[in-house]
Amino acid sequence: MYTFEYANPSSLDEAVAAVAGGGQALAGGQTLLATMKQRLAAPEKLIDLGKISGLSGIKKDGNAVVIGAMTTHMDVANSDVVQANIPALASLAGHIGDRQVRARGTLGGSVANNDPAACYPSAVLALNASVHTNKRVIAASDFFQGMYTTALEEGELITAVAFEIPKRAAYVKFKQPASRFAMVGVFVSELDSGVRVAITGAASSVYRQTDMEAALAGNFSAAALDGVAVSAVGLNADLHASSAYRAQLVKVVAQRAVNAAA
Repeated sequence: MYTFEYANPSSLDEAVAAVAGGGQALAGGQTLLATMKQRLAAPEKLIDLGKISGLSGIKKDGNAVVIGAMTTHMDVANSDVVQANIPALASLAGHIGDRQVRARGTLGGSVANNDPAACYPSAVLALNASVHTNKRVIAASDFFQGMYTTALEEGELITAVAFEIPKRAAYVKFKQPASRFAMVGVFVSELDSGVRVAITGAASSVYRQTDMEAALAGNFSAAALDGVAVSAVGLNADLHASSAYRAQLVKVVAQRAVNAAA
């Protein structure tokens, strides 16, 4: 790990100013600190968001569940509000990493990082969420732009994410046994506006599977996906699975998710 400065601001304005001045925001640190230890990242200054009030907490607001950016995975999983309104999201959070990761990792940190195999981005897309920052509100469809890339601008920090409450939903992932990241994860939801299917782990960034959405719109059942062809073109291929294997997993896991939701 390289030498760095450490700042621990007590207000959002202080944190924003420090990040705009070249600092790197630190949420739960479950990705950033590991990459720093491996010398794959070398920020000169870390801006710890842990003591800023108002960045954590969970509430229901109309037809949405609003979760503060610094809320931990464990708190999302154990929240009565989340369990009552979006149990699929509580289940997703409860199966991220291990207990230690869930106790430190945060919703906002995961969404901002946009790891190709992270779980939360699929929930953001499938639940038509809006990402709230210190500057604006960003629609889920505009937020994720590629591998580790989002619509966040320099000096912009996530403050909360508002998830639309679905009629029904489920998240299922086929996990890599060691890391517990998703080799393929599928979040299926039925909202007032229609069916959404979001895929993580299969490609360089989370994406919606529109062919599956169309098939499920008329028949919300696993059988409706039998005729949907999933192309391997553009899917990830690594030592864990080929692109063809991931394409097959997308279909199998999606059918499991539909069964769980239905």
